[in-house]
Amino acid sequence: MKAVILAAGEGKRMRPLTFTRPKCMIPVAGKPILEHVVGEVKAAGINEIVMVVKYMEEKIRDYFGDGKRFGIKIDYVTQGERYGTAAAFASAKDFVDGEEFLGVAGDVVTEASAIKKVVKSHAGKITMGLKAVENPSKYGVVKLVGGLVTDFVEKPAKPESKLVNTSIYCFGKGVVGELEKAPKTERGEYEITGVIRKLIKEKAVTGVELEEYWMDIGMPWQFLDASGYLISKMSPMNKGSVEDSTLKGKVVVEEGAHIYNSYIEGPAYIGKNSVVGPFVYIRPVTALGANCSLSSGTTIKNSILMDNVNAKHLSYIGDSIVGENCNFGAGTQIANYRFDASTVKMKIGEIKYDTEKHKLGVLIGDNVKTGVLSCTMPGKTIGDGSWIGAGVVVNKDIPRNTKVFVKQVLEYVDNND
Repeated sequence: MKAVILAAGEGKRMRPLTFTRPKCMIPVAGKPILEHVVGEVKAAGINEIVMVVKYMEEKIRDYFGDGKRFGIKIDYVTQGERYGTAAAFASAKDFVDGEEFLGVAGDVVTEASAIKKVVKSHAGKITMGLKAVENPSKYGVVKLVGGLVTDFVEKPAKPESKLVNTSIYCFGKGVVGELEKAPKTERGEYEITGVIRKLIKEKAVTGVELEEYWMDIGMPWQFLDASGYLISKMSPMNKGSVEDSTLKGKVVVEEGAHIYNSYIEGPAYIGKNSVVGPFVYIRPVTALGANCSLSSGTTIKNSILMDNVNAKHLSYIGDSIVGENCNFGAGTQIANYRFDASTVKMKIGEIKYDTEKHKLGVLIGDNVKTGVLSCTMPGKTIGDGSWIGAGVVVNKDIPRNTKVFVKQVLEYVDNND
């Protein structure tokens, strides 16, 4: 059996991080989220993968290549001008037509056992992996009766079931033809939802409830939750060097990393050739990319720092995601908690969302610099390539490639007066 992994999307809700990479290439626990998906698919016993790509596809192709270094075979197909999940799966027709195949989204965090369960339970034309969640109205909600899917509604205001679509499917032989005939939605896309609803009428869609971990990363702050889960799965490891430091709990230290005179509470991940120390405090759940440099009283908590991030002097970064090649000036502070103790709101596009998190810092794109004693308010975004000047308080979202400076009014008084 082959697997078709959808990796064509831009991930507009993840901006500014996706201005410079596809959503599925955002790193979590030391690897792009797509690599975690590939690893679980392989662990489920599937060694041939077709990746459906489009947005910044060269970054995916260059990273994964033919799959040899991952122990699998990878082919690629570029999604055409027809958008949507049905069109994406159908674009792999030349590789899977006439065969049963696994279909999975490239931004889903789950376990190999869940994938195995969907494949093993396959019956009918489509088998859906389903998960019971507390707030199903955010997902596609499914009714399951005796293993048969009897209804499928996208994001209903009043869900009649707690079972939701996990975007893990097993497709039967000949289903590609059904996918190619998917109806166009109001948004002008060709979604799998319409295909499933049609096949439900034919009693050709089955479902299996999954007990395993599952997360569909639809919002930026969910990367922090996924990071916690993925780091917690890793075994403690030290391939670097640790000098006069305390590592408490599960901590992964990659090759070439150097930690000295510092305190790290796991779960935590320290990337290759990163330097931590002296006097750094890393709190759960934190992941550092490669070649990061932290020192001199800096504290990092529950954050993802991508490659080549520097925070060397008395900085605090909490509950945040920081892109590549960012530099924090001395005393930079990321606020992550509101005075009124309410949940943090974040604007995504033109819509303000309740993150349902009481602590959330900032989302920072690549190549951002902050000046000394600058700070950001909770739930803000700073676009890639921006400069935040000394003493600036970021209290609204900053567009990409923007320079922000404080305009001071200074009064000079002669000491002799």
